[in-house]
Amino acid sequence: MAKRETTVFSCTDCGAQTPKWVGRCPECGAWNTFVAEERGGDRGRTAAIPGAAAKPVPLTQVSSEDTPRITSGLPHFDRVMGGGIVPGAVVLIAGEPGIGKSTLLLQTADRLATNGKVLYVSGEESPAQIALRAGRLGTLNPNVLLYAETSVERVIDQVVETKPVALIVDSIQTAHSGANNGAAGSVGQVRDAAGLFMATAKRLALPVFLIGHITKDGTIAGPKTLEHIVDTVLYFEGDRLQNHRLIRAFKNRFGPVNEVAIYRMHDDGLEEVANPSAALIGQRSSSPGSAIAVTLEGTRPLLVEVQALVSTSHFATPRRIAMGVDSNRLSILLAVLEKRTGESFLTHDVYVNVAGGLELDEPAIDLGIVAALVSSKRNFAIDPSIAVFGEVGLLGEIRGVSQAELRVREARTLGFERLIVPQPNLKDLRGLRADGAGSIEQVLTRLHPAG
Repeated sequence: MAKRETTVFSCTDCGAQTPKWVGRCPECGAWNTFVAEERGGDRGRTAAIPGAAAKPVPLTQVSSEDTPRITSGLPHFDRVMGGGIVPGAVVLIAGEPGIGKSTLLLQTADRLATNGKVLYVSGEESPAQIALRAGRLGTLNPNVLLYAETSVERVIDQVVETKPVALIVDSIQTAHSGANNGAAGSVGQVRDAAGLFMATAKRLALPVFLIGHITKDGTIAGPKTLEHIVDTVLYFEGDRLQNHRLIRAFKNRFGPVNEVAIYRMHDDGLEEVANPSAALIGQRSSSPGSAIAVTLEGTRPLLVEVQALVSTSHFATPRRIAMGVDSNRLSILLAVLEKRTGESFLTHDVYVNVAGGLELDEPAIDLGIVAALVSSKRNFAIDPSIAVFGEVGLLGEIRGVSQAELRVREARTLGFERLIVPQPNLKDLRGLRADGAGSIEQVLTRLHPAG
């Protein structure tokens, strides 16, 4: 006798389940996120996870030696991964459509194919379409096996048959399992498919890469449990109209988070940028409103150009627009400038942008924003040999930041002779020369002595 189907409702944000629809999730508090999901009934074939069943092992008998990592052939990508790809790791790569996720993994597959077969599973493109792109990228490799399939069970069967060194799934939103009656891309299907790929990866020590789509508000499509299941979450960022792309680690069980790799998009694929700082500030012009700030992405120091435009407002409420920095942070810095220096922006529109399309949220960028704002307001160009970094407090003080020595060395390498840094960080520089500042008044005096 067939089992009767039951309907449960799942939250698309956190995966919480209730027997009936509710407007607000009792777990995460999100509104209108519950969707119906069928459970029970006559389901299709479930996947048999390959490999021997795991058995309990005493903790003292487990080897604590580091697992040798697999190099992808892309040094910056390995850096973001924490030094290479860990066997059995499940990596989720998310980004906007057309940003270059498939291109990156096709290039990665070509490099990994030197160690053995790589199974590239596509639920969105045909093998002919993928081969066309591979030809353009110069990554036609007989060890890269293309498989147009959306069934998780069939994919796992192919993994057992072909024994690849890596599995790439494009994308997790198109995968479906016979153990779930929901449509592909639904909360239950994404959760179940990811769980099956995770179990397969761990059992076979097989690296698995999952491509994920993002929603309009920039979050990964599907339940939040997807991010909890996987070992590593990488975001592919950048503007499709610009050629720079950033890969940022937001979760990594095998390495540091917030590491960044910068790529340049060409017709023949993604090229790693060997010197990101030089690339980001290479087109800088010595005009009012431009300042060079030293930020930190993971463990990597980056020099970025902060641009500001302060113009007379023709509206009752002046405009405040921030691109690449937090708009609330901009409002705070404007208030501090007005209170501590008497610089009024009440009748001016303010626009701030980080060149290159970067998104920065580190407090050390504060001093760069302040310098660019005052430079534009007073219409003077900052000396091109000056770079700054430091957090600005509400009292107008310049607060110390981490890794000051690393930041100063990076700026020196690129030819910046004068560094304006927080006074508390001078003791961390180990003989490196820099100008310490304790307040924004001191900073502005050093930037524009005649002001």
